[in-house]
Amino acid sequence: MAQRIPQQVIDEVRERTDIVEVVGQYVQLKKSGKNYVGLCPFHEEKTPSFSVVEDKQIFHCFGCGKGGNVFTFLQELEGLSFPESVKKVADMEQISLGVEISTEPANENAGRQQPLIALHEKIRDLYHHILVNTKAGEEALAYLHKRGLSDELINEFKIGFAPNQRDFLVQVCQKDRVPEDVMARSGLFIQRDDGRFSDRFYQRVMFPLNDARGKTIGFSGRLLQTKDFPGEDQPKYLNSPETELFNKREVLFNFDKARNEIRKQGEAILFEGFMDVLAAWQADIKIGLASMGTSLTEQQIMAIERITSHVIVAYDGDKAGLAATDRALAILGAHSRLSLSAVTIPEKLDPDEYLRKYGAEELRNLLQHGRQTPFVFKMHYRKKDVNLDNEADRLDYLNGLVDELVKVQSPVEQDLYLGQLANEFNLTRDSLKQQLRQARQTSRMERRQQTPQHSNNAAMITVAPKPVLTQQEKAERMLIYRAIHETSVREQLVQQEFQFIHDRYQELLLYLDSYMMVHGQFVLADFLNYLKEDAMKQLVIDISVLQMSEDSNEREIYDLMQVIAQSGIADEIKQRQKEQLEARKTGNQQRELELTIQIIELTKRLKQA
Repeated sequence: MAQRIPQQVIDEVRERTDIVEVVGQYVQLKKSGKNYVGLCPFHEEKTPSFSVVEDKQIFHCFGCGKGGNVFTFLQELEGLSFPESVKKVADMEQISLGVEISTEPANENAGRQQPLIALHEKIRDLYHHILVNTKAGEEALAYLHKRGLSDELINEFKIGFAPNQRDFLVQVCQKDRVPEDVMARSGLFIQRDDGRFSDRFYQRVMFPLNDARGKTIGFSGRLLQTKDFPGEDQPKYLNSPETELFNKREVLFNFDKARNEIRKQGEAILFEGFMDVLAAWQADIKIGLASMGTSLTEQQIMAIERITSHVIVAYDGDKAGLAATDRALAILGAHSRLSLSAVTIPEKLDPDEYLRKYGAEELRNLLQHGRQTPFVFKMHYRKKDVNLDNEADRLDYLNGLVDELVKVQSPVEQDLYLGQLANEFNLTRDSLKQQLRQARQTSRMERRQQTPQHSNNAAMITVAPKPVLTQQEKAERMLIYRAIHETSVREQLVQQEFQFIHDRYQELLLYLDSYMMVHGQFVLADFLNYLKEDAMKQLVIDISVLQMSEDSNEREIYDLMQVIAQSGIADEIKQRQKEQLEARKTGNQQRELELTIQIIELTKRLKQA
């Protein structure tokens, strides 16, 4: 039976955990002053507005406003409940909780998805069992062994086999009493017009597709052609359809396993297919990723950007692979934060074939030392289909390369390529430089024309502007900031029964005072756990990141209290004036006189304050 985690265990987990280390597994962080900054994982952005404050053990995004401690981060990013987030952090730090954690969903959406994830992971394990332990999987296992995959690798990636039986999973789900609506929503079945189900995947080697948490959310099935099942009318690869779990635009194969290694090595390798990623893994290259098809999406690129700034494109070496490399470099090149390289696999092979032909050491050597800059790749790639003996083709080729040279940021690199082109085509550097200047000017004009369109792009996620605070509410936040960091200020406010204008600040002061009575010492990350309401937690985060001097003085506290007090009295005067107007309209002279006296008294207090 699930139990509540003791508070002392939660405290121990939090105290032994560095939030920078945890967040750094999901976001590429760079030191900036006392803090660390990176691209926010909660919304799309080009310029980093996400900050991790190491000394306070909190994170905060100035763009979308999200913030909290290490537990909040995992809750928000992975949809975990609070106990699940504590357990995940404890596992990272190898701390035993000593209790069973409830798997109760953190929110309604997570609760709706939970049975789908459970079904996918159950089916994943079943397919894997069939592959490695049954006669039905023998041919598929032999095929994988022939492709060079070891049993260890097959187990690591839980590769499986879907047998040639259209009602295999249907029978399994019916036996386990899986609700029909879960079956219909899973994408694992095709539902006929009469309501009956049949298996979507059959006679296929099954590759589980995981989300960033490592949860299986879909499958890619590779057709296994045999004597008994030639499958000539079947697609070679069949992926799960779009479901509430699986969105192919967001998924990168092996992202969950490669993420930490990519962060450590500072680079990721993009391959064209799953087998290439697996081949690289077997060669001890564990930073490989593959998209669902060769067309990269904004979501996939943003996910990569958050964990590294260097991407190597290592697609197949055939004509289609080179064209895909060219497209990928163009798409990735639009993201100025990424530095790029390309590797061309010799002999028109793919990385998997290259490994099997030349071995792991040669593949590692090629991926490490066979890298080209995007410009050098384009210089060679575009030469393949051009007749350089033809003057028009030669000019088109050179003009295209000069346009590409505009995108090269390094002046030294630009000068090097200008020299190579001048020597190869017997041109002067000056003529090429003049052409480059013209191309740069044209590029600037095109960017200016495109800017309004880009800003209205419906595909971009925009962050709602934050409400503008009044001078009085700014004073309330600053006073609470001082009360959080200075015991004397908090005690002064409590003893004087100071009244804030807005109830949420009054409530926050009460929470703060009660917390300090129990704990004696303020720890921001712990205080966030103490608060129950998300809105209150967010308010504390917003206040905690205010830029204020280290210590206050009596004059500052007095001025803040005066701003708040005067505003409160001014609001009372306005209210009395409204009531006075109503009394005059109704002819209630007695009430009008009483309110006049009250307004005079309040006005005196305002002047004295």
